[in-house]
Amino acid sequence: MDPIHIEAPPVIRPLSPALENVAIKELNENPARLAEDLLILRRWIWSQPHLKARTNDQFLLAFLRGSKFSLERAKQKIDRYYTLKAAIPEVFNEQRQSDDPLVLEIVRMGVILQIPLPPDESRPCVTIIRSTAYDINKYKFADIIRVGSMFGEIMMIEDDNSTVCGYLEIMDMIGVTGSHLFHLPPDLVRKFSIFADEAMPMRQKGTCFINVPLSFEKGFNTMKAFFPEKMKNRITVSSSIDVIYDFVPAAYLPEEYGGTNGTINDIIKRMETKLLKYRDYFLNERHYGTEEKLRECNVKYDYESHFGIEGSFRKTLDVKRQQMLVFIDIIFIIPHCQIKTNVGNGNILYQKTHKNISQSTLILNARTGELPENCYEDSVS
Repeated sequence: MDPIHIEAPPVIRPLSPALENVAIKELNENPARLAEDLLILRRWIWSQPHLKARTNDQFLLAFLRGSKFSLERAKQKIDRYYTLKAAIPEVFNEQRQSDDPLVLEIVRMGVILQIPLPPDESRPCVTIIRSTAYDINKYKFADIIRVGSMFGEIMMIEDDNSTVCGYLEIMDMIGVTGSHLFHLPPDLVRKFSIFADEAMPMRQKGTCFINVPLSFEKGFNTMKAFFPEKMKNRITVSSSIDVIYDFVPAAYLPEEYGGTNGTINDIIKRMETKLLKYRDYFLNERHYGTEEKLRECNVKYDYESHFGIEGSFRKTLDVKRQQMLVFIDIIFIIPHCQIKTNVGNGNILYQKTHKNISQSTLILNARTGELPENCYEDSVS
């Protein structure tokens, strides 16, 4: 709940000693200044005519931690958070409600699993994403992202491990086919990736792909030598499940992933219960956002400058371009796949054959993630 008065004393949830140590050393957190920093941020929000943002103390604290307690960076992130939401209506729309039937269907399928950690743990929080747990003919990728964004927002408010230590994503790719690849709208993937990097306050600490075909694992390891050092350290690919124990103790995982911490169904039930507790929170979300005509200097916010290659996030997009290439290289999993690449002009040319389909060509513009007009897709049986 937002404070009833701009000068109301902040109410802050205390960190465990282990997390407080991480926050002080890695995020520049000063426990003696927390209340004052939150008041400064709250006053700034109330002074912005174009911005209607939540002023919940834990919500604001997440942005301070995500900006390593740079007040100016925190202000920019909060503004971007609400502004860029408006530019992704496929995700942030009236269906983003805790009791929406489609949302609950996706939760109950266990596409997204948040792994519970012990209260004294000081490691990144862990989310397993089961890429084939939903029917791509029934659910859009935007539907899945919408549910993920809701749990991400809940994490910002109540999961101290996520705001202090960041988060790790485990992508379970078992059974993925070319049809799943083509189900991903490149423009939405690009926009939401930038939103997650530039507007969400949590820090991504890594992505681990498991259960990929051995051919993809070998191909990835061959290409890995050409990746930037930071990217090498943050992306792991394995044809087995055992690699996840390097990141998460088996005792924390459900039985289906070799652990002893209950079952996937147990996790689903906890997540659904938690989501329903936030019914009023998401119902009230429509009251927050930006009013561009009231922005100072009356300069309309240019969405394309953020989502386009020439914008102020060009550096981010350059990184995302490389990450997208890795992600799209999942096409290795299609049997008998052949790949040719030509990155000089920003395009990647994939020539693939499949035992049940004719040969075709897919060109992906790696600079922007958009598909050229002459591109067409095969359906993989």
